Amino acid sequence: MNKLHLKLATTAVAGSLLFSNFIAAQGGPYSPKALPPLLPTRQVRITHGPELEQANVHDNSAFIRWTTNNPGGTDEHDGIVHYGTNPKELSQTAKMPNRLNRGHPDMIFRVRVPDLKPKTTYYYTVESAQATGKSDGVKSPVKSFSTP
Repeated sequence: MNKLHLKLATTAVAGSLLFSNFIAAQGGPYSPKALPPLLPTRQVRITHGPELEQANVHDNSAFIRWTTNNPGGTDEHDGIVHYGTNPKELSQTAKMPNRLNRGHPDMIFRVRVPDLKPKTTYYYTVESAQATGKSDGVKSPVKSFSTP
């Protein structure tokens, strides 16, 4: 390699290192950037369910699933199930975080309802809220299921 090629190669490597250090100081090209929350949807509505996932019903736990239109707002939303053995007193609450897909028109919520008793009928209603705690403004009518 002649002196000119050696000098060009050295300059290219040095420039690359300087650029890499600059990018790293800026957070790097692969560091995730938090996106601002989407505008909340004016009217969130349940488009499917809520329903019991039959394959995931046990004598001591169950999964409830429902779908809403995309609620917007924060990327994380909590699916919330209020339940109990009396339809007029749903005093127990189960909550699970669910992640919003910004490019999808719907959002599916799944919540595990724990600490159930076997051979018992439970009543429940569902709702959802942004990670900030702000309600999406939707709540289902009371439904029921029984444990095996």
